[in-house]
Amino acid sequence: MKALIIDGYVDEPACLGVPPYFSPYPRYIAGALRECGLSETDIHYLTIDRLRENPPGAGELIGKAELVIVIAGMTVPGKYLRATPISPGEIETIFRSSTGVKVIGGPIRLGFSEEGGKAAKGLGSGISLEGAVLAEMDIEAFVFDLFEGSEGIIDSKDSNGIILGKQPGIKLKAPETVGHRLRTTSEIGRWAPLGAFLLRQHPDYPYCMCELETYRGCGRKIHCSFCTEPFYGASDYRPVEDVVFEVSALYSHGARYFRIGRQPDLLSYHGTDAGGPVPKPDPAVLERLYRGIRNAAPELSVLHLDNANPITIATYPEEAARAIKTIIKYHTPGDVAAFGMESADPQVIRANSLKASPEEVFEAIKLVNELGAARGANGLPELLPGLNFVHGLMGETKKTFQLNYDFLQNVLDSGLMLRRINIRQVMAFPDTPMCGKDDAAGKHKKLFLKYKDRVRKNIDLPMLRRVVPEGTVLKDVMCEVHENGITFGRQLGSYPLLVGIPASLPFRKFTDVTVTGHGMRSITGIPHPLSINSASPALIRELPGLGKKASNAVAAGLPYADEEDFVSRVKDGEKFLKYIEF
Repeated sequence: MKALIIDGYVDEPACLGVPPYFSPYPRYIAGALRECGLSETDIHYLTIDRLRENPPGAGELIGKAELVIVIAGMTVPGKYLRATPISPGEIETIFRSSTGVKVIGGPIRLGFSEEGGKAAKGLGSGISLEGAVLAEMDIEAFVFDLFEGSEGIIDSKDSNGIILGKQPGIKLKAPETVGHRLRTTSEIGRWAPLGAFLLRQHPDYPYCMCELETYRGCGRKIHCSFCTEPFYGASDYRPVEDVVFEVSALYSHGARYFRIGRQPDLLSYHGTDAGGPVPKPDPAVLERLYRGIRNAAPELSVLHLDNANPITIATYPEEAARAIKTIIKYHTPGDVAAFGMESADPQVIRANSLKASPEEVFEAIKLVNELGAARGANGLPELLPGLNFVHGLMGETKKTFQLNYDFLQNVLDSGLMLRRINIRQVMAFPDTPMCGKDDAAGKHKKLFLKYKDRVRKNIDLPMLRRVVPEGTVLKDVMCEVHENGITFGRQLGSYPLLVGIPASLPFRKFTDVTVTGHGMRSITGIPHPLSINSASPALIRELPGLGKKASNAVAAGLPYADEEDFVSRVKDGEKFLKYIEF
């Protein structure tokens, strides 16, 4: 049997699968297919961007595969450097071309919306599934249950310690007879390592950021009004050993870039109920997790995290500080703990059951800065917080925008650092309290745009200058896109900075970059060290502190024999030597 997994990309509050990020969904599905008897060579994987290139054999594969699986769903709006999520029209085209069993799933089961500020629609609204089945709960569980004999799996382990089940055989049931359910942590404990091989089929391989899941779901009794994470149920923690074993399997297939991003709050992983609003962190668990990952992947290049709840830090500062110290001990620099603040308006916080007050978020920002602001080997601070704001929530007024701005101004004036500020409009999904109540997004559209521009100019720009001052050397920037004579690249990591280099550089190559200028959310840089005698005038002009007139003189004086020659012929030449080579 041939199975085809088409990755239309996912972006959720607690999971990212847009290149270079590689979400767990396709890996879990591939592992489930392996357990059902398919070999690695029977399981094919295409991203939607790769499919758009119409590679040889892709059309035939879609037409002849006995099982076509599409993963999709953007439950938070995003902009992506070089990837475009699957469109409704592309979903229809794929399914029209397939004669096999067709399944679609992932967060798209919750609905879809093309932009923030718009209410999400159900999948059957305006999209013809062409006979495909929507996995109404977990797509990996639905795919597994499609196979005859998948009921009553008995766990066992092979000689390598991989947990296996009783193989059900490779005969498909009628899709309409298969129920919909959530998968279990023991199932993904089996499927995650079995599906690790799929990494090698990713078009970005080996430069994929493997998104790792520690748990999903939310244990709060009252949930944030807009969040889709509660649809996964209560917090369902994976055993530390399972996560580490998955890392080991991915590492054996060439993975070197990891992000512990699939959870709403990493600090609450295996947290204990202490009677408060959030679980109490267990620093010992994070020590086992991070130490285990480092042992399983001794030569990893990146180990970052994503989500952390500021209320956890504010409620349990001592335990949180121990956990953060552990993270910094084992991770790689440039890490970002994304805080879902959402609003600084007490009225909005109450109306939407949000988690933390502005004062609590500020204390969390301060603690992370105290522990993580030191600059690491790759040129970035070790660990900084990021902030997420959502507009269009219930209770929002014109005052909300000023309160949010004042909060950010206070952070800036206090000398603290934020790695990124994400400002978006709410996407209201069916069966959330926000459904049908997102009128504020449209009512305040003009105010939202004006406020967002104000934040970018007055907060983001000076903050970015603080995080990466001019002259900072950023290590291992990977070049990805050319546009108007500029190469754009990023370090692989969590929320990487966009770097524009005024030169044509080869893709998928790493270069060190000297920061020479700042935009509102990106920076300009030049290769470090700059080979002065072969550099273009555009690159020479970017040398920090040189100036246009002086750069013309430097370019006119090319070539230079050595440092002594350069210093003798260039005014204040000594201060540029740290950026150049001959």
